[in-house]
Amino acid sequence: MTTPSAQPRRPGLLWPSLLTVVGTLVLCMLGTWQLERMSEKHAYIDRLQAEAAGKPATMPPSANWAKLDPASLDLTHVVAKGSFIDGPIAGVRTTIASGPPGSRQLSGFGRWVFQGFRLEDGGVILVNRGFVPESRIGQIGPASGPDTISGFLRAPESRNSFTPHDLPEIREFYTRDPAAIAAALGLPPAPFYLEAAREGDGLTPPAGVDVRELIARIPDNHLQYALTWFGLALTLIGVFAAYAWQTRRGAAAA
Repeated sequence: MTTPSAQPRRPGLLWPSLLTVVGTLVLCMLGTWQLERMSEKHAYIDRLQAEAAGKPATMPPSANWAKLDPASLDLTHVVAKGSFIDGPIAGVRTTIASGPPGSRQLSGFGRWVFQGFRLEDGGVILVNRGFVPESRIGQIGPASGPDTISGFLRAPESRNSFTPHDLPEIREFYTRDPAAIAAALGLPPAPFYLEAAREGDGLTPPAGVDVRELIARIPDNHLQYALTWFGLALTLIGVFAAYAWQTRRGAAAA
């Protein structure tokens, strides 16, 4: 007596369905996050353009600095009157990409030059005087005397796991952290620093920030990334649909 051969077990759809749902949700979340980042980036650019086009405000009184939120003041266009503090300067290592054709700016590996500035009300703030290529850093000394600086208040720059350790003993830094830089210069800390706007041709160091070139260099690829994530989600759904159709078709033919 012969027994009928067992039919091969056909793959089910439960686990592929669950994995497809989870994968699709993750991909859609990534796409939505990129759209949120795009909205934040556009708000950042719009604020920078508005601040640059508007009349600069006066510096907040130093007596009120402890009550202020540096993040809410970031990119505020201000004018500061006072005098540079005699003493050493500090450098923050950075790399500036070449600008678009026709732009006039220093680029390459170099440093942002920071120096203390005493305001007319007695407060002390660090000024990022601008970018200096590494090959010309030896030509730059401290500024001196009274000055009026137009620029932008900036919140401290955050570190990440790839940021090298600062070298405060030689006044060399890798983040624009006003508290750490002020400590190395023997100055009282401020919750923000002042980034000087560019004056002159942009080719004489230290070269301050040109807002138009800054805006042009801000990457804005979030929509492209969002469409990529949503496209991958649709692809995953399509792959599952094809797999399910083939599975059902094979089951019906058995």
